[in-house]
Amino acid sequence: MKPYIPERVVIESAVQNSEITRNVLARVPDVPVEIIDSAETMLHEAQRLTPSITLAKKTLILAEFKGKYFKPCPGRQSRAETRNVCCDYYVINFASNCHMECTYCYLQSYLNFPYMIVYADIARLITELDEALSANREVQFRIGTGELADSLALDPLTRYSVPLVEFFARQPNGILELKTKSNCVENLLDLDHQGRTVVAWSVNPEYIQQKEELKTSTIEQRLEAARRCVEAGYPVAFHFDPMVHYEGWEEGYRTLIKRIFDRIPPHAIAWISLGALRMQPGQLEIMKERFPNSILPLGELVPAEDGKLRYFKPIRTELYSSLRTWIEESGSGVKVYACMERPEVWRKAFGSSPESDEALGRYLVELAP
Repeated sequence: MKPYIPERVVIESAVQNSEITRNVLARVPDVPVEIIDSAETMLHEAQRLTPSITLAKKTLILAEFKGKYFKPCPGRQSRAETRNVCCDYYVINFASNCHMECTYCYLQSYLNFPYMIVYADIARLITELDEALSANREVQFRIGTGELADSLALDPLTRYSVPLVEFFARQPNGILELKTKSNCVENLLDLDHQGRTVVAWSVNPEYIQQKEELKTSTIEQRLEAARRCVEAGYPVAFHFDPMVHYEGWEEGYRTLIKRIFDRIPPHAIAWISLGALRMQPGQLEIMKERFPNSILPLGELVPAEDGKLRYFKPIRTELYSSLRTWIEESGSGVKVYACMERPEVWRKAFGSSPESDEALGRYLVELAP
């Protein structure tokens, strides 16, 4: 993967002395830097000028996060409305936007601020996490950083992973998941992680990666990074998400599963998730405009009960049941679950549906050493 190097760095004065800011500036000494009081003015500028998404990503903003870092995954928050099964996940929004260009990325239609942003007040983030975990020691938390940004793609610049991994190494009731499409694991390899961090990769067959996951690490690079993490003692995970129903998908996914288990010992894999392609209705038009060669809009996507465009349930069921079978045929014993899916699809693809989100969450947390 080509490393991200911004063309300019904009720093809010409140975080100009933070550890993360120092890390970035040390690694891009020749990039122009501007200190501002607030990035809000840039938001108004972006709304007025409507810069292209690709162009705006060349600006990196180091900012203070104005909201709450630690919160339930949106899937948990919308559970009552969508009835989708959720895995009782929590998220940390440490950054916003991604310099990679996956054609299906929901951030294209979700974010109204097109610049790359890293929230650099990490001391407050750690304090917030410590308070939440300390106050609920009876609860086992799975916490990820990959909701609004790739967990590791900017790590060569920010080294954000280091204090997070070191913090979770001391937590008896917290598991950190770093989810990525990159191979940026160098900062992780010498850390004393105590098995409390799971390093995870989103994966798709090589055909989809090359055609739809632009500017990302190749599947080979991701698997090699996973192998290095396993050698460093980390549990790893894989997310087949979004799964794409295309001509030849059976051979593509079956080959990918074999490649994973040829390189990664099953005992090192904490979990594997499955999630079929889904998107907000407005995202489809954005995709067609930005990526006219994408095959994804050609799929049979229809409005689902949760308001998103999805494949028909029989297609999703076939995708999930096929991959579950192929993973089981490997003899791996690795636990597999569906992400943001309906109970009836679970029952058809897996034979049963989790009795509750909390039960699924407990089942997955137990996988981590």
